[in-house]
Amino acid sequence: MPRVAVPPALFAWARERAGLDGTALAARFPHLDDWETGARQPTLRQLEQYAQATHAPVGYFFLPAPPQESLPIPDFRTLGLGVPRVSANLLDVVYACQSRQAWYRDEALVNGETPLPFIGSVRLQSEPPAVAERIRRALGFSVIERAACPTWAEALRLFIAQAEAAGVMVMVSGVVMNNNARHLDVREFRGFALADPLAPLVFINGADSKAAQMFTLAHELAHLWLGQSAVSNAPPSDTQDHATEAWCNRVAAELLVPQAEFQAAVQPGEPLPAALQRLARHFKVSSLVVLRRLFDVGLLDREVFWQAYRDEEQRLGQLAARNTGGGDFYRTTVARVSRRFASALVASTLEGRTLYRDAFRMLGIAKPGTFNELGRSLGFPT
Repeated sequence: MPRVAVPPALFAWARERAGLDGTALAARFPHLDDWETGARQPTLRQLEQYAQATHAPVGYFFLPAPPQESLPIPDFRTLGLGVPRVSANLLDVVYACQSRQAWYRDEALVNGETPLPFIGSVRLQSEPPAVAERIRRALGFSVIERAACPTWAEALRLFIAQAEAAGVMVMVSGVVMNNNARHLDVREFRGFALADPLAPLVFINGADSKAAQMFTLAHELAHLWLGQSAVSNAPPSDTQDHATEAWCNRVAAELLVPQAEFQAAVQPGEPLPAALQRLARHFKVSSLVVLRRLFDVGLLDREVFWQAYRDEEQRLGQLAARNTGGGDFYRTTVARVSRRFASALVASTLEGRTLYRDAFRMLGIAKPGTFNELGRSLGFPT
């Protein structure tokens, strides 16, 4: 059977790009070691199967050497360590969101929608508290209303609904499209923003805790107010040299936990563990954000802050590892593509302006029955 000449380095590149274990892949492709050393070449069918398994375009295997891939938007995940490698999962999620955004922008133009005035309305020189207040007013974002939510999940849903009502598509997922075998890694990225005056979009890594997702959404909204697309991975502790990420973190912290209200809520002499639990529940944020605010207002010195932060990071990491998915398929699908986007796409498809084929692709579904049921869940008489 004819063999395909593939540079050996491309097999290892595809495996590492997909973040897959070589032992597990070798069980499916017994000759993988030989392919990687050049001792043997695959058939075209084997190559196609390997490309599919590693989520790599099959055409890449005909290049003379592994390609140097980069994100199509600014990458702010450096954190002083150099730009991290970009995984196939992150690339595919960004491309999928760009495709949805392009469709929504065209639909907005057809419908005569006007640009949103807040996109790109501030600069890095703007004071973070003032910017946080502008975002708060645009969204109707209230600490009191959020504190009344019984859980972080309820508070996050409220925050997302307010952002979407203001015109921002908010997509939350812990996997690529609807593929539950392709999990997103919080260590690689927490979220990204795609700025556009007609179709602003925020993607949140749903593998993170609900409290952490609150901060990510606030952080990415700050990017939109700057009019800037970016992939982010900045934690609330961020004191890094990247001016934009540090600025967005300050805006996010002030938006979620206004300093004046925070200082009023602090109880002098309260033990730190009790204060973290109480204040995080009141403001519906991560305990890491509370620690940062305690440091900001001078109630923790740097050494105590960093030790407490590292301890809390470790505890939250263990909790996140036990987090599992599940739930209603249609509600999950809507959350993954945003209610604003899903509603517009279903309406356009039912009215004949968008092909069902294209709608299925952007929603990550395959059956007409699934599409119809999704439409009914959104209130459409399909």
